[in-house]
Amino acid sequence: MNGSAITKVLLLVASLAGCAETAQLQVSDGSGPTPRLPAPNNTLIPTVNIAPAVGWPQGAKPKAAPGTQVTAFASGLDHPRWLYVLPNGDVLVAETNAPARPDEGKGIRGWVMGKVMQRAGAGVPSANRITLLRDADHDGVAETRSTFIEGLHSPFGMALVGNDFYVADTDKLLRFRYVPGATRIREAGTPVTDLPGGPLNHHWTKNVVASADGKKLYVTVGSNSNVGENGLDQEQGRAAIWEVDAASGAHRVFASGLRNPNGLAWEPRSGALWTAVNERDEIGSDLVPDYITSVKEGGFYGWPYSYYGQHVDQRVQPQNPQKVAQALVPDYAVGPHTASLGLAFAEPGALPAPFDHGAFVGQHGSWNRKPHSGYKVIFVPFDSSGKPSGQPVDLLTGFLDSDAKAMGRPVGVANDRRGGVLVADDVGNVVWRVSKAP
Repeated sequence: MNGSAITKVLLLVASLAGCAETAQLQVSDGSGPTPRLPAPNNTLIPTVNIAPAVGWPQGAKPKAAPGTQVTAFASGLDHPRWLYVLPNGDVLVAETNAPARPDEGKGIRGWVMGKVMQRAGAGVPSANRITLLRDADHDGVAETRSTFIEGLHSPFGMALVGNDFYVADTDKLLRFRYVPGATRIREAGTPVTDLPGGPLNHHWTKNVVASADGKKLYVTVGSNSNVGENGLDQEQGRAAIWEVDAASGAHRVFASGLRNPNGLAWEPRSGALWTAVNERDEIGSDLVPDYITSVKEGGFYGWPYSYYGQHVDQRVQPQNPQKVAQALVPDYAVGPHTASLGLAFAEPGALPAPFDHGAFVGQHGSWNRKPHSGYKVIFVPFDSSGKPSGQPVDLLTGFLDSDAKAMGRPVGVANDRRGGVLVADDVGNVVWRVSKAP
């Protein structure tokens, strides 16, 4: 099929889907500890509302919240998605995208969705590397960059424990030997454990964080479908957070029923593990809210049988009332279809109030909602007990232009240990830095 035919098909799908439905609620209605959950809106054709990726015009940048400013820490990157800051302040960025997935695009629906993702900026080849950015003079701009590790396979999460540096590739967890201050690792990584991958590998990103003592590693594994439509046999070990023994590679499912967990972080006051989760699509612009939640050991969060606790998804066959009865309600909704990926807890004093106690959430932005949602970085305030308190506050906005085209899309967020918050923008190919305004 030639380019003209592809465009016509996309326009037809978009026009038909655009007629299907629009949101009846505000994004704020689907945010907070008790989001509004209307009845599902099952349409013949799902809503397809793409923000085409165009990149940043010369000199343009996102809009920072009052009391803060945003500058480009590094630009000209290749689809930067995830960030990790080493103890010496060096910033690692995973330049990465989806691996080859020959079974993902089968059928008309798969083909159309592939074209949708290309239009949204997700169709570029994966650079398969981690790049090191160094700001030696501490002026908030990286002066040097170097290839830290190359030849990876759609890398995403990173974690350092002592001199062991872990990388979560799409199909395995790897360990590398790190020398403090090094700008490059040349040795091959040692496999710690295999992760679910394969020719389908629908949600391909894998993240990793370490326990405080470094003995356990927690790895996110997204589902292989929207709601199990590829068969539940394709979901073994997926839609879950794994606990991996760092020494032996032995692993178990720590929590399950999490459709697509990405961000992982330890809440500093309670010590609890938190995650950011993308919920299901195609039952209306107002459903289902993505969420952040503390992760209970052995907890089941509903996917695919139910959402936001025990709201049954009738599309899933066979039904499983026993599993639905076990489903936990997430702690905090962050809006429907926002594609909330990044998660980092604030360092007190780094940014002014209200951004001093709580969680930053990078929202990559919607494709299945009319009008758009996400395409920004929000902040969720937390109280002294380590629980969310109040409505989310925008930290970084302005990623869509006046024509609703995506100049950028935020993904990973990280504290830079120097009073700033870093944001990976995989459409703008920039790492932004948010800091206190002078």
